[in-house]
Amino acid sequence: MLRCAIPPTAPRISRAAWTAITHLGATGPSLLAAGLPWLAGRALQATSKLALATVVLSHLIVQIVKRTVVRSRPAKVERFVSLVTEPDCFSFPSGHATASMSVAVVYGAAFPVWAAPLLLLALLVGFSRIKLRVHYPSDVLVGQFIAVATAGVLATW
Repeated sequence: MLRCAIPPTAPRISRAAWTAITHLGATGPSLLAAGLPWLAGRALQATSKLALATVVLSHLIVQIVKRTVVRSRPAKVERFVSLVTEPDCFSFPSGHATASMSVAVVYGAAFPVWAAPLLLLALLVGFSRIKLRVHYPSDVLVGQFIAVATAGVLATW
């Protein structure tokens, strides 16, 4: 994990860039990204509805798993210094990685031309959580898996 993490002494611009990327996976931006297209017209409403449902359901799953597994964040276990404010004390799985991947998978499946950029952005959000020392790699991977699985289940309903 330390190979990926930026040091606390990293240049301010580097920390700011990774922090901006990580905040794209927060609850507010993810819900906006999922729901805002709903206002664009009927063509996007079904996809937006699926994206919102995926973000909300996957978030509930993440919160249940976090409170069941109760894995501490790297800053608590490894005595790392996290470079952003930790939203809670539980690490596993990553909610930011889940939320960003939820939006990316749903809109990427509906609009294949946008799939690669959206998935790349979601992967960057996940990587930023490791980079900023608030998650282990497995937290991010499981969070992204939860998002894909949730989208897959909801899409078949």
